[in-house]
Amino acid sequence: MHDLTGYRRRTALTALAGATALLCGGGSARRAVAQPVVPFGGSAGHYRFRVGEIAATVLSDGLIGGPPRIYAIDAPDSELQDALRRAFLPTDHLTLNLNTLLIETGGRRILLEAGAGQTMGPNGGRLFANLAAIGLTPADIDAVVISHTHPDHVGNLRGADGGRAFPRATIFAPRADWEFFVRGDPDLSYMPVPDDFRRRFATAIKRSVQPVARDVELYEAGTEIVPGLATIAAPGHTPGMAAFLVHSGTDQLLLTTDLAYHPVVNVDRSWRPGPDRDPDAALSARRRLFDRAAADRIPVLGFHFPFPGVGRLLKTDAGYAWVPAAWQF
Repeated sequence: MHDLTGYRRRTALTALAGATALLCGGGSARRAVAQPVVPFGGSAGHYRFRVGEIAATVLSDGLIGGPPRIYAIDAPDSELQDALRRAFLPTDHLTLNLNTLLIETGGRRILLEAGAGQTMGPNGGRLFANLAAIGLTPADIDAVVISHTHPDHVGNLRGADGGRAFPRATIFAPRADWEFFVRGDPDLSYMPVPDDFRRRFATAIKRSVQPVARDVELYEAGTEIVPGLATIAAPGHTPGMAAFLVHSGTDQLLLTTDLAYHPVVNVDRSWRPGPDRDPDAALSARRRLFDRAAADRIPVLGFHFPFPGVGRLLKTDAGYAWVPAAWQF
């Protein structure tokens, strides 16, 4: 896989644009003298590279987020605030990206994660516009592989008309998650959010997967979905969460899904994400896969990391460090 050049500068500019857009409610920003400026909506939402012979494209579904404490449940208040300030991030809201990955291999187009749609706020649901930007429609997708069934990973499975958003695609989902979240009545009391959010969260899962429930393909983590795409057991965040390994020849890309939400609070610091259902199992999976990525120098894609979410993990005395990959044009 090619290294990505100038990423840090672009990330900073993107973060500044995003923060301004959020403060302006998504509309065009205005200067003090009421002169209109170019709206930020024209930013690119796709990023292409290769993993050996496999064409790969990160497709943004937009943004979600919430209070930083949710994603760093065990962080001392003063240390959390200091870490956010040092990273030039707001101290009252942590923005998370939604980085789906399209791979093209063996004559098939496979989407890894469906994205949130509108299930977790108004800034999701950009996937379809970004597909169109690279000349594709949902009907061009042959398979959608889900790492776990949280709403921000399955929300776009349901179209605006209530039907299948990807009409031709085979949907793959981990069996243990399907049993817990879809077939069962999940106990979400472990999540550090208000009760009404938990209820909406559970409802959004069932509603999102309803159009595909009759013919979903359930997999056990460890399965090779197609040649070049392996699933890796990473339970803890949810009962059946998987990580993904895209591989071709000697090139690899590890998708860490929700092992970490944001590199500032879950990689550079080892604080625990509040939404982990089994914190000990999640910590074990995080260390195992982060150690593997660091030792084998495998490029990593973080689903919620700043777009396009690609970089590398370094092992440090304190844990790990996130190094964004350089941007390639």
